[in-house]
Amino acid sequence: MSSRPPLPPFDHDSAVQKVRMAENAWNSRNPDIVTPAYSATSRWRNRASFVTGHAEIHALLSAKWQREHDYRLIKELWAFAGRRIAVRFAYEYHDGAQNWFRAYGNENWEFDTDGRMAVRHASINDLAITEGERLFHWPAGPRPDDHASLSDLGL
Repeated sequence: MSSRPPLPPFDHDSAVQKVRMAENAWNSRNPDIVTPAYSATSRWRNRASFVTGHAEIHALLSAKWQREHDYRLIKELWAFAGRRIAVRFAYEYHDGAQNWFRAYGNENWEFDTDGRMAVRHASINDLAITEGERLFHWPAGPRPDDHASLSDLGL
């Protein structure tokens, strides 16, 4: 496998770039696009789920996007040092019964030297919202560059 720049150690600009690349990939809602950004032995804690490796990551993401419809995500850099990055994020989605939610959380990432994520710890809380309370209104896919950030939205 080839490397996934930017590579650690991260400076501010490369950390911001890595966060935006991750956000764009996750907004694809395609496990085939997201999974290769992680090392073959990547370890995750996602909410109360613990997964390791590409097959388990792919399965977790496939199940996630089967139940979280119209998913839209914004990530924001919180801190970085060496080969680690911390982000905060929010995403909106609805379930099969058209109930809307905004999920808030934090992730801690650690990268291999090739730029693939080796460790991901995600803490996530869901808040029920009405459709009228939604803040993320862009077509499916990456967030437009001119869309407000989490900080701009007061989140």
